[in-house]
Amino acid sequence: MCLGIPGEVVSLSADRPDIATVAVSGVRRAVNIGLLAQDPPCPGDWVLIHVGFALSKIDEREAAAAMEFLEGIGRAYDDELDALRASSIA
Repeated sequence: MCLGIPGEVVSLSADRPDIATVAVSGVRRAVNIGLLAQDPPCPGDWVLIHVGFALSKIDEREAAAAMEFLEGIGRAYDDELDALRASSIA
């Protein structure tokens, strides 16, 4: 199963405009935000992430609802978090 995980943008890379640090369930990861070049996120914005890429911007209410749903489905959510932890955007 492929899931999108909501995360909050913490900071933007100074030397890579396509990379942001995003907090997801206590994990901070570099995420590629290049797909959102038309409307780039800023620190404090929420994004939907899949396999290290931000797919869309979402609001905080949508993020909370998505997290509640994902936590409720259990293993698939855990697998997606494991994939996020293992991913590396350099």
